[in-house]
Amino acid sequence: MKLEPRDPRRQRLILAGIAIAVLVAGWMVVPVVQRWATATVSVPMDRLRTATVVRGDLVRDVSVQGRIVAAVSPTLYATAPGTISLNVEAGERVLAGQVLATVDSPELMNRLQQAESGFAQKEVELERQRIESRQLALEKRKSADLADVALVAAKREKRRADDAHAKGVIPVIDYEKAQDDLRNAELAHQHAVADADLFDERLAFELRASELEVGREELLVENLQRQVDELSITSPVSGIVGDLLVDQKAAVTRDTPVMAVVDLTRFEIDAQIPENYADDLAIGMVAEIMVGGARYSGELVAVSPEIVNNQVAARVRFSGETPTNLRQNQRLTTRILLAEHPDVLMVQRGQFLDSGGGRVAYVLTEERIAERRQIQLGARSLGAVEVVAGLNPGEEIVISNLDPFRGAETVLLTD
Repeated sequence: MKLEPRDPRRQRLILAGIAIAVLVAGWMVVPVVQRWATATVSVPMDRLRTATVVRGDLVRDVSVQGRIVAAVSPTLYATAPGTISLNVEAGERVLAGQVLATVDSPELMNRLQQAESGFAQKEVELERQRIESRQLALEKRKSADLADVALVAAKREKRRADDAHAKGVIPVIDYEKAQDDLRNAELAHQHAVADADLFDERLAFELRASELEVGREELLVENLQRQVDELSITSPVSGIVGDLLVDQKAAVTRDTPVMAVVDLTRFEIDAQIPENYADDLAIGMVAEIMVGGARYSGELVAVSPEIVNNQVAARVRFSGETPTNLRQNQRLTTRILLAEHPDVLMVQRGQFLDSGGGRVAYVLTEERIAERRQIQLGARSLGAVEVVAGLNPGEEIVISNLDPFRGAETVLLTD
């Protein structure tokens, strides 16, 4: 079998193809090699957490731990000094208006009895004065009526004297006496009527003064009766009795705390919020309350005007359905919605915010290189942070701790 010599042109073509392939591969690999060469730090990929920059609605919020407190928990006080008798025990359910305790106050009862006796005496005196006034007024009217009769008689004698004087059968002195008698009778009648009227006014004034005294005594009785009624301490709300603040049959003074009643139908959440959120808090903000894995709507109803221990005290109230079986001082997680930023660039929160100061991020490339980039962040929520500048939608960045990168411009990510 005869072998033919190889074609030298074919061999040159093969060599040329290999050279071109090597050049193309080198052109593609050289940038990667250069980046790897410039990477001064390498970090295993499995030690990092990454997230993608996306566009969406960012809800700025704060999550705090709060405790359940009763919105209505009045403390009942003793209204007078005495000995108290408790009718309920701590933890017992009560209804509004139910008598919970009674204060035995002999001093107050004695004052009430004295006031009632004085009131009855004043009423009797007033009735006696009314009878006497009518009797005296009757006597004055009687005097006025007698003066009127005397005036009528004097007028009749005056007419007889006029007739006799016209006929000349009566001495002049007798005629003048008849005139004087008529004048005296007129004056006596006028004075008697005026005296009777003035006496009626004086009697009415004295009766009015006596009636006012009776009214004052009546008010005193009513006030003491109200105080006696308040010796029975009643519950202002339906709920459960809290701690008893006094012992059974203990001697108490006025305004001594006796017990507290907790209204189990109205609860609020007492929350402590970090002071860096103080400027953003406002009454009426929407809140979400987590109870046993379920979410309930709430509303911020009170914010303390002062900061204590770097925290601001706030109250959150259930605004819709209230969960059942809540307990005083029960711990709940509350999320307060501070603001909403629609259609913004945002990325998941991570430790890079603290280690990078919120100004640096490492962006991942296709060559498994993390490149350092200056960024600017905006509003922050519990789960995300707004990207103002430095990043684009779809870019993937490292959100874990950036300390292993040691501030390098490029970092090689290894398996």
